[in-house]
Amino acid sequence: MMIDLNSDMGESYGAYTIGADDEVLRWVTSANVACGWHGGDPSVMRRTVERAKELEVRIGAHPSYPDLLGFGRRVMQITRQEARDYILYQIGALRAFAKALGVALQHVKPHGAIYNAAVKDRELSLGIAEGVADAGEDLILVGLPDSELVRAGREVGLRVAREAFGDRAYNEDGTLVSRKIAGSLLTDPDAVAERVLGFTRGAVKAITGKEIRIEADTICLHGDTPGAGAIARRVRERMEAVGIRPTAMGEFVR
Repeated sequence: MMIDLNSDMGESYGAYTIGADDEVLRWVTSANVACGWHGGDPSVMRRTVERAKELEVRIGAHPSYPDLLGFGRRVMQITRQEARDYILYQIGALRAFAKALGVALQHVKPHGAIYNAAVKDRELSLGIAEGVADAGEDLILVGLPDSELVRAGREVGLRVAREAFGDRAYNEDGTLVSRKIAGSLLTDPDAVAERVLGFTRGAVKAITGKEIRIEADTICLHGDTPGAGAIARRVRERMEAVGIRPTAMGEFVR
């Protein structure tokens, strides 16, 4: 069985350091690189792409609402066309660094509030998908299973990867529990590893205790979760111990 491990990277900017990027990059197969609107800056983008290249980790754009102060976690009202342009703009910024360093982009995974809003917002999702399609190069669009974002991606002819979250709690409808709610974030390495193995079997327990079905192609491990490096290492070790080979999504998503 092949499944991708991804993590959000390059979210530091200026004098501010966010996330355990170097530790986590050693264990994942795909990196979602911030494009400057919720985190990241030109120097951080370059360094992140360079390090991913050294470790043979595939890279993708991690675009957001233009919300640096809120880390991209505040919902904004934007039109379908604005979404399309916002996504294309940010992909273009990362692509410039990727091209300069001889690296190809693999995917696009929206960040934070725009990702969560797109789960149920068809017009927003279509704008995001159209922006990815405009960027070309057969990029993969990443979104929650059975979301409007995944449906929009397929509708405009993109490859799509269904994503699960190893360190986040789930509601019974398959959406993520708000970070404002206690228990929304998992920080124990063994608990996260066990959850990831559950995803490989297509099931996970919701925060209510009910088992729900989740089919995933890629699993996210957040780089800013406390103990992120130890979590990523433990997940990779447990996966490989049961014969699951972490593989970049571009190698098997069709």
